[in-house]
Amino acid sequence: MAVLKVKFTKTKRDKLAQILWILNWISVVSGIVLFSLGLFLKIEIKKRNEVMAKGDINSVPNMLISVGVIACIINFLGGKICYDCSDANKFSRWKLVMLPYIVCTLCFTFCILVGALMCYAMRNELEESLYLGLRDAIKYYKDTDIPGRCFLKRTVDLLQIGFQCCGNSGFRDWFEVQWVSPRYLNMASKDVVDRLKSNVDGKFLVDGVPFSCCNPSSPRPCIQYQLTNNSAHYNYDFLTEELNIWVKGCREALLDYYTAIMRSIGITALLIWMFELSVLIGVRYLQTAMKNVLLLGDLEGESDGWLLENSFVETAKRNINIIKNFGKVSQISTVSGMSDPTTDVANTNCGKNDVTKKSIPAAS
Repeated sequence: MAVLKVKFTKTKRDKLAQILWILNWISVVSGIVLFSLGLFLKIEIKKRNEVMAKGDINSVPNMLISVGVIACIINFLGGKICYDCSDANKFSRWKLVMLPYIVCTLCFTFCILVGALMCYAMRNELEESLYLGLRDAIKYYKDTDIPGRCFLKRTVDLLQIGFQCCGNSGFRDWFEVQWVSPRYLNMASKDVVDRLKSNVDGKFLVDGVPFSCCNPSSPRPCIQYQLTNNSAHYNYDFLTEELNIWVKGCREALLDYYTAIMRSIGITALLIWMFELSVLIGVRYLQTAMKNVLLLGDLEGESDGWLLENSFVETAKRNINIIKNFGKVSQISTVSGMSDPTTDVANTNCGKNDVTKKSIPAAS
């Protein structure tokens, strides 16, 4: 029994073909949208790849870009097919192409769904990439004279100012690294020498942060050094006083920024997937209706269209049997193609080359 069978007159078939022709062109635009969103996300990631560890975070934008290009090609072809389906004579040349086209389009719509879900599943991978990248960027913040790292100070400062954040997880991350370049340390100062000797690794660690962590909206002048020393500042209590530096970590700030972008892209991709699926259902109805018209031989008469010719269970069993039979045929072909190295296939008379041929005497 056919699933969701609908009866179509010639007028309904023509209208369906015209509507699907328009929808396929709209789908081409949706493909361009997917391509643009993937390209936008790729550019946004590349802008801050200096504070990201290398990984597969580009898999989502690459997926969206690929799906967008395929969408334009498939829907352009679909528009041409639907336009010709308004004429039964023109449909005959697309008759053998329609079913493979529908199968390919079904796989393509599934890829759109996967791309949309990947936008929501990317958060954990992105968070790990940001954690490792920011950790290294803060670690090499002081290396302004080393090629390959000299840009990190400017990158981190602009990042903290632009996203109003400080450190990786928070401002205390700066307490654990030497972020002041050795060239700016006065080695003649006893305090500097004592601080270097007090550290096991010989690092100059201070309870301070770079200037880019300062909050310009604070009414008090920025306190960026000796943050935990209450006696170093007038009317200041580290435990109770609201700090005039950014408290939010840059990893959290960047993660919120990219999460908002990916959430918007994911919702857009889901809407496009639903739209593409509805177009695919319409194409399937058109294909089955036109196929039945040709079988009936009455081009002006009514015909049935359906999603599946048989029930879901029967269709599943049939496809499984087709796959099994295909596997058996491939296996038989492989076995038949094998040859026994001990057998001389070319010589099949077992060495009897001089066999005397007997002739039948002619009747007198």
